[in-house]
Amino acid sequence: MKLALIIPNYNHHLEIENTLAALAQFNLPCYLIDDGSQDETRYVLQAMADKFAWVTLIHHPFNRGKGAAVITGLRAAFADGFSHALQVDADGQHNLTDIPLMIEAAEANPLALISGKPEYDESVPKGRLYGRYITHFWVWIETLSFDIQDSMCGFRIYPLAATEQLFKTCSLGERMDFDIEVMVKLHWQKTPIIQLPTKVIYPENGISHFQGLQDNVRISWMHTRLFFGMLKRLPQRLLQRDNQQHWSTMQERGSYWGIKLLAQSYRFGGHWLCRAIMYPVIGYFFLTGGSARKASMEFLQHVKQLNPLHTDLSAKLSWQDSLRHFIAFGNAALDRIDAWCDRITLSEVDFADRHLLADQIATGKGAVLLVSHLGNLELCRAISIHQQKVKVNVMVLTSHAENFNKVLQQLNPQSTLNLIQVNELDPSTAMLLQQKIEQGELVVIAADRTSSNSQGRVVNLPFLGEPAPFPQGPFILASLLDCPVFTMFCIRQHGRYQVHVEHLADTLKGPRKDRAARLTDAMTKYSQRLAYFAQLAPLQWFNFYDFWRDDNKSIRQSVQSKQEQ
Repeated sequence: MKLALIIPNYNHHLEIENTLAALAQFNLPCYLIDDGSQDETRYVLQAMADKFAWVTLIHHPFNRGKGAAVITGLRAAFADGFSHALQVDADGQHNLTDIPLMIEAAEANPLALISGKPEYDESVPKGRLYGRYITHFWVWIETLSFDIQDSMCGFRIYPLAATEQLFKTCSLGERMDFDIEVMVKLHWQKTPIIQLPTKVIYPENGISHFQGLQDNVRISWMHTRLFFGMLKRLPQRLLQRDNQQHWSTMQERGSYWGIKLLAQSYRFGGHWLCRAIMYPVIGYFFLTGGSARKASMEFLQHVKQLNPLHTDLSAKLSWQDSLRHFIAFGNAALDRIDAWCDRITLSEVDFADRHLLADQIATGKGAVLLVSHLGNLELCRAISIHQQKVKVNVMVLTSHAENFNKVLQQLNPQSTLNLIQVNELDPSTAMLLQQKIEQGELVVIAADRTSSNSQGRVVNLPFLGEPAPFPQGPFILASLLDCPVFTMFCIRQHGRYQVHVEHLADTLKGPRKDRAARLTDAMTKYSQRLAYFAQLAPLQWFNFYDFWRDDNKSIRQSVQSKQEQ
């Protein structure tokens, strides 16, 4: 990667020397663009170019706007052979100590746009802050995704080949609308977007060139154009088929802000406001989620073949069954928030087998609960309430564990549910969790999904009439923890929550020579119970991907495809 700095400047003469002095340590060539500044600033910028040999000064004869200055710098860097350019504002707002992290992210993802995701202190003008939230909303609509969490931060590393291609194919706004528009159109161009948290401050004597009326009108007109541009792309987006990739390599369709929006709506407006927001969102995911729709129908067809008269499904399966499947997922999300907020009472839960866990907790040693993505996993909150506030640790294989933890703490600071993100269920994870078990805590592991690191390390077991891959990792981890193992399923029937806990084994640890047979036997028992409850409540099955996918076959096809290329 060959990186240069881009600094647009219009009448910022107070902070520019400090900014350049702070950037000197990175030993990067810099394009400093004077966007038609007044004489005082022009003299200062010329002095800076004379002082710092690594600075190239480019003049605009008159003020064209921040966007025009950035474009000039990016195109100059590309023409001089640089592969990437780091945009930094001249007014001292950006936390330059985050540059090494941004460079590291760009080196690991050379095709991606790396952008800051601002974290503000009290110095931020409230009007500016609220305006950003409006833009966030429109950008989510314009991109049909939550991939862009903040589009207004000017602290970025651009992949220059992608930006040059964009500049050649369309025109962009040249003023305060540029940062937003270029990010949205790069997203349309399939450029990956990676955002890193960065602190942003507004200096006491800082100069802002944001023109309230003119720039707001300009940005509003830009959003109008982007919205209609999105509508032109919508039919293609709806018709395109998603790549057949492993579920855990697919990006989560949501973000911290999306989760927080739902949570805040619940806090202020209760279920009615949540549902008013949720149904349009579910409709969007249903329309744009081609692979999820297909997986939903395939799963429901498996259930229908085994039970043609199933009362939860139509006599002849149709897209309406799949839509009901998606809506059930949304309703389960509201149930989860109820669980997090302690608004699920014991009277709403049928938990006939709670004594099994109560007896185990009474021994002072914890246990492993093997669960699934069927029904309401977060009802383990109810368990923590009913079992003397025992700590519940939920293992998750997605990068959103921290986001869920943040929102959960905001909703209920007293929560004893802890979501732990892991990339792979391995011995190092077992060491972390061994302390939890010894402290009498529960460890909850979903055993119905393989991770991206465990493709091929599965056992194919009969599931709803066809072999399906089940991961070995959760069962290996349970054996390493050497503690009692239970299965837990929670489904909603007739307006009530049904929690089913069954004892699977006192321990999965044992002689090494019998290990494979012992683990396979435990996996078979688990898969049989999962199949039973999946048939009982098919619309509460939330694995919206090809559950019967043959990982080994897919890997071979991927290798063969690369060889043919």
